[in-house]
Amino acid sequence: MLHKPKQKSAEDFESFNEIATIRVELEDTDPLIWREMEAPTSMTLKALHETIQQLMGWFDYHLWEFSDKTYRYIPSMVEDWGDKPSRNAGSVRLRDICKPKRTILTYVYDFGDDWRMRVVISDIRQGDPGMDYPHYLGGERAAPPEDCGGIPGFYDLLDAYENPDHPNHAQAREYLEDYDPHTIDELPIRYALGRIANRRNAARKRHPRPRPRSAPSV
Repeated sequence: MLHKPKQKSAEDFESFNEIATIRVELEDTDPLIWREMEAPTSMTLKALHETIQQLMGWFDYHLWEFSDKTYRYIPSMVEDWGDKPSRNAGSVRLRDICKPKRTILTYVYDFGDDWRMRVVISDIRQGDPGMDYPHYLGGERAAPPEDCGGIPGFYDLLDAYENPDHPNHAQAREYLEDYDPHTIDELPIRYALGRIANRRNAARKRHPRPRPRSAPSV
């Protein structure tokens, strides 16, 4: 016997369309390298990882994890380790862990270079029906290139890049090419987040706003 799919409630719809402001800050950078966006709280932590990769212009070559005071949130195919219990990042949504006012996570990408980011989730609210999410808001300074040796290697590379008298200046210029540490190339970020939003919009079409129930006739 075939069963009709369960109709989504108004509460389901509002939960699907709930958003938050998310700010990511690359630790130990001075001046601070940061990005900010609006994103749906229905987003999984795995999807948040993929979105942060786009915000930073990285290529998702390496292992990663999120963590808070209680859990580590890791990819499903990664063997568990560490002193905290872990959860599958693909099964945990932002709304599952968000606190009413502000939630702070630590995001680590590439356990060799050890890029550490402070992720602040705040201002949970209903999204604008005319806006696509995730939505890029802004940021400052270009992210470091991958595989440059973490924070110490990044600043050593910048020093060589910007100093014509540095013995490694030519090598740094060749490695970084037209890299500008002061400027964010925002167009690829907007395109990438637009593609993620399009996938979400396709899912949203499968969850139309429920019609209000008509009042019973008297």
